[in-house]
Amino acid sequence: MSIFSGFENVIKENCPLADFTWYKLGGNADYLIQPKTCEQLGEIVRRCEENGMAMYVLGFGSNLLISDEGVRGAVIRLDSEAFCNYEFKGAVLTAGAGVNLNKMTLEAVRKGLSGLEALTGIPGSVGGAVKMNAGGSFGDIGSSVVSVTLMDKTGNVFEKEKPELVFDYRSTNITAPLILGATMELAEADSNAILKTVKEIWISKKNSQPLHTRNAGCVFKNPRGMSAGALIDRAGLKGSQIGGATVSQKHANFIVTETGCTSSDVKQLIDMIRTRVKETFDVELELELEIW
Repeated sequence: MSIFSGFENVIKENCPLADFTWYKLGGNADYLIQPKTCEQLGEIVRRCEENGMAMYVLGFGSNLLISDEGVRGAVIRLDSEAFCNYEFKGAVLTAGAGVNLNKMTLEAVRKGLSGLEALTGIPGSVGGAVKMNAGGSFGDIGSSVVSVTLMDKTGNVFEKEKPELVFDYRSTNITAPLILGATMELAEADSNAILKTVKEIWISKKNSQPLHTRNAGCVFKNPRGMSAGALIDRAGLKGSQIGGATVSQKHANFIVTETGCTSSDVKQLIDMIRTRVKETFDVELELELEIW
């Protein structure tokens, strides 16, 4: 008997994952689970824990590389209605983990609420954005988040609030395996002024990033006081290619892929970049891209 007996309607076995990621690469998951309710999710999480099964949470797959060999264990995707709602109450925004970050950000702008403009053009879900404190040179989501709803490995739901909740560069102190949602405090402002800022951010990204290519955003975190992209560029690696994976000519911290590329090609190129930057500048580049 399967450990997920009774949940056959929300589980797919040996499920391809490539189409769930922006890279469109990688193998199959033993199980892809898309629970319909928080109660279902809690029971599934408990069964994973009781049976020692590895568990992964898949958002929009915008900063994720799946290995060619696939994923052993359970991949959970919070894409049902129960996890994809958001609500504004004045300047307070409450959003589920599966909410589309871009859609939510634009809605805030239309309402004349400031605080999320820095997320313009960042693809992904609210849960993933909170987990990695998504943002850029214009700011990050952590500056607006005041609390998160979490689930532990036994299926218990609880809240974590600031100041206990800490955001840092591309990281948080959240250790719970599942983020279910977040509450953000925004500020009322002139919608035209916010929209102008959004357009400026979008133009900046359009001019500096390979937006219309198959990529997964920045591959490496910026070392303190330095730019990962600048280091890779100065190491002479722009345009470097392994198989179907290439270091972008437009922004060296992006790896773009073409038809026929494998996850192995991307991994080998990542290893080559890290080695060259270490040899040239004695700097260890840390991954921002998540690899399963």
